[in-house]
Amino acid sequence: MSIELIVLIVIVTALVFDFTNGFHDAANAMATCVATGAFKPKVAVLLAAIMNLVGAFLSTEVAKTIASGIVDTSFNIGPETVFAALVGAILWNLLTWLFGLPSSSSHAIFGALIGAVIVQAGMSGVLWSGVISKILLPALVAPVVAGVASWAGTKIAYKGQHNDNKDSKKRFRNGQRVSSLLVALSHGTSDGQKTMGIITLVLVVSTSQFIASNPGAELPWWNQAAGTPPHWWVIIAAGVAIALGTYSGGWRIMRTMGKGMAEIEPPQGFVSETAAMSCILASSHLGFGLSTTHVVSGSIMGTGLARTPEEVRWNTAKRMLIAWGLTLPAAGIVGGAAAWLAHYGRWGFVAVLAILLLGSVAIKIAASRNHVSHENVNDSHEVAVLAKAAISSVTTTIPNPLAPALPDYIADHPLAASPLRLAGLKPKPKPKKPKKKKSPPKSSHKHQERKAAQVKASVDKAKAKESNGSGS
Repeated sequence: MSIELIVLIVIVTALVFDFTNGFHDAANAMATCVATGAFKPKVAVLLAAIMNLVGAFLSTEVAKTIASGIVDTSFNIGPETVFAALVGAILWNLLTWLFGLPSSSSHAIFGALIGAVIVQAGMSGVLWSGVISKILLPALVAPVVAGVASWAGTKIAYKGQHNDNKDSKKRFRNGQRVSSLLVALSHGTSDGQKTMGIITLVLVVSTSQFIASNPGAELPWWNQAAGTPPHWWVIIAAGVAIALGTYSGGWRIMRTMGKGMAEIEPPQGFVSETAAMSCILASSHLGFGLSTTHVVSGSIMGTGLARTPEEVRWNTAKRMLIAWGLTLPAAGIVGGAAAWLAHYGRWGFVAVLAILLLGSVAIKIAASRNHVSHENVNDSHEVAVLAKAAISSVTTTIPNPLAPALPDYIADHPLAASPLRLAGLKPKPKPKKPKKKKSPPKSSHKHQERKAAQVKASVDKAKAKESNGSGS
């Protein structure tokens, strides 16, 4: 398999990861405004997609961090290693999406990349100082900062305000429409650059590998030197991929973020989004590989504690924390295993690709059993996986398209909707109507007079006969 083909496959896989990043993290920007009714679900993801696309063009600091601040490119790290890391990150993203867990796509790719590099180049292939300063410390500090800021802002917002103040809620809901768009913009500046950094890393290591194996040959079209910013086509492709992923929804995680941690109102949504947006933009400017999921989750938890601490769903928060803690090591293990398999020649690379495809299809089938969409995202705060989907109490009889028209007396039978005509189908018995008692016909007035006259004549005749008999 030529290096050009491998590079192309890795670039496409990176864009697929960017797509999963978009729908996995769409809830970060729009979960609260959908939960409070500031935006309708489909409108929310459309606007978030546009803002993600715009944000991807605003900065490249995070892309530089990923391309040169985590992995030592002086080691012989090939595109197969980056491909294995992408497979690990994509599978972890899809698995957590299935369970509706808002884990970090950023930590998924970081962990998978570190695991893959360790398998190929050893511990020395990872720049641990950059991992600690750019990934681990922000992961610990940023959610706490966002949570504290959201808690304080919620206390201020509700000071002197009553819950039934409709005008106040309306103003905060309008403010949410702006703050949620800014969160989506900041998400694009942060997460949109991570895929740019991954593709840039692939181009750098592939260029080094090409030069080593083809000395004196003309450089390929995708060549890139270490330390240089992403190509313009990489920026455009990554921005479009994350925008399309955001527009596709991610409704399972949006349900958890909007309803699963706490029931929030428009003032809380506005405060939490403002706190999260400020943290994300500041970290992107400093080049931190921050998890927007962690920041938004921390801000939602902070506003829930400030307003309705008794309604915070600690079981959901516990599952989220477990997922956060598992993301780096779990993605690292999967990425390392994929890297080990991918370096066994062509068949190993193809095997990793097959695992990615089969795993993605299996997770998609599992998710279809309990589908969550824009129509039912706010119906519950839980995301079911293993339980069968509930059957609606309202049923609609679908006409049988394969059978001729049925007689009226059995057309509404429950079995009449079957695609096949069932033998022995009996009609439902018709309800018996109660028989009405026949009332005697009413005599007319003349008939009654005639009858009375006849009776009187008979009586007179009898009296006359009786008198004649006594006189004789």
